[in-house]
Amino acid sequence: MNLNIDAGKKGAKKQKLVIDAPKKKRRSGKSLEAKKARAGWLFVMPFVVGFILIYLPIIFDSVRFSFNEMRLVIGGGYQLNFVGFQNYRNALFVDASFVTTLVSGIRQLVLDIPSIVIFSLFVAIILNQKIAGRAAFRAIFFIPVILTTGLIADIDSSNILSSYMDSSTGIDDGSGQASTAAEIVSAIDIKQLFSNMMIGNEIVEYVVSLVNNIFNIVNRCGVQMLIFLSGLQSISPAIYESCSIDGASGWETFWKITLPMVSPMILVNTIYTIIDSFTSGDNRVMSYIAGVTERSGGDVLASAMYWMYFLIVILIIAIVAGLLSAFVFYQRKD
Repeated sequence: MNLNIDAGKKGAKKQKLVIDAPKKKRRSGKSLEAKKARAGWLFVMPFVVGFILIYLPIIFDSVRFSFNEMRLVIGGGYQLNFVGFQNYRNALFVDASFVTTLVSGIRQLVLDIPSIVIFSLFVAIILNQKIAGRAAFRAIFFIPVILTTGLIADIDSSNILSSYMDSSTGIDDGSGQASTAAEIVSAIDIKQLFSNMMIGNEIVEYVVSLVNNIFNIVNRCGVQMLIFLSGLQSISPAIYESCSIDGASGWETFWKITLPMVSPMILVNTIYTIIDSFTSGDNRVMSYIAGVTERSGGDVLASAMYWMYFLIVILIIAIVAGLLSAFVFYQRKD
């Protein structure tokens, strides 16, 4: 009898606990990830709307022009006649200068891109050190990025002194060879320096072009420098302290710690530099195609050239991204 009473009391307590327990509130709204995704779409919405309404019709017309022949109609307007891949054949086999300009331009950019990435990494490592006035030095290295955009770039392009420095006619130094005003060293000087080191002429010419092109390299490494700085500052100081305790030298620390940790930034900067270099208006391929556009009936031919150039750039980006991705180290945040 007592057992039944005790069991009844326990059941009543359990029932009371169940009844008195507060009800769970239903979650109102979406999860945090969904809210972040929605905020991201709102952030990029102006670009998406502008791309659909403005850029997408232009891209469609450019593709359409590259497969057609344009004829002007009396009274205004134009008429398109489908010719297939004829414009692409004319660009490759009829225009004698396009392929030559394309090959030389890609070769020059392939040589410039590693120098820009390496120089920006070198500058970022120096500016990441604890030195007096490093904020001022960072601003100084980033100023060329500001000066080469917008209205200031247009003013600089009409600068007479800059045009003289870039011209092929230079100062006669008495050696029988004309040297440009922007030329810092010559191949003869580098050959004399490397005369006892058994270095080929190709490397000598590459070093000469890098030294003479140092102004352009510094101008184009500002954004890459900031990206490398952000990557260097994200490395925990505890890692460097443990390396110092273990007796690692600065050279070993760079190759074992710094370089692997900033390898994702190397991939990002390389892709950014490729796109920036291949799409800048002052490279020789873009300048040549712009000249073709100004010819009579050159719009359709220039469209074909632009799309071939675009596909080549995409192919180069895919190859570089595939090669560098194999060596990229991503730190786990576990």
